[in-house]
Amino acid sequence: MATNSPIEWTDATWNPVTGCTKISPGCKHCYAERMANRLRLMGQANYVNGFDVTLQPHMLELPLRLKTPKRIFVNSMSDLFHDSVPLSYIRQVFNIMRRAHWHQFQILTKRAERLEDLSTHLEWTPNIWMGVSVESESYLYRIDHLRKTAAQVKFLSLEPLLGPLSQMNLQRINLAIVGGESGPGARPVDPTWVTDIRDQCLRSRVAFFFKQWGGVQKKKTGRLLEGRTWDELPPFRVLA
Repeated sequence: MATNSPIEWTDATWNPVTGCTKISPGCKHCYAERMANRLRLMGQANYVNGFDVTLQPHMLELPLRLKTPKRIFVNSMSDLFHDSVPLSYIRQVFNIMRRAHWHQFQILTKRAERLEDLSTHLEWTPNIWMGVSVESESYLYRIDHLRKTAAQVKFLSLEPLLGPLSQMNLQRINLAIVGGESGPGARPVDPTWVTDIRDQCLRSRVAFFFKQWGGVQKKKTGRLLEGRTWDELPPFRVLA
């Protein structure tokens, strides 16, 4: 079954693909890589290949069996738009999301160019949220690729935030999720980077979700920003 998730902006995770490769500085301390290698050592069958990209077709229909509507993060342990995932398989994933219309599916990629290239070959039903990761100003171009897709809900994961993002174009963006890096070797986040993004979202009427300050012990640093939590998300709409 889809796995309940501790990630603050979703309810569950679903991994029809596992494994990935590093593509930019935000990948340096990848939690999914650490987890995949741990699961391989524990003998978990889906991770026999460790963090090598692996299709998991036996996982495809799991959302159809989950009858309670949930927000489901797709491929928390991979990137659906990795070059090693064929378009035919991506279309199978999209078909399941279309059929499981009572859920909201949240897809996140760093491969924004391939996302745009394949967008016209995919059926973007309203329950599919599409996001890109942007960790610093060097990767703002990913937002432009996202904007050119037909996804009806578009979001940004600005995590791990490694620098200021002072001049974002938030046109047609519905949500920005911000978080500092956590776990071993966590790189620090400057509070002014976070408040500036928050203010940009307020001006542009974009939902703002502050996930965490991060650090090696993220529970101690918490997720309060100027004395409050920020948990804004686009509305959850159950489709008929």
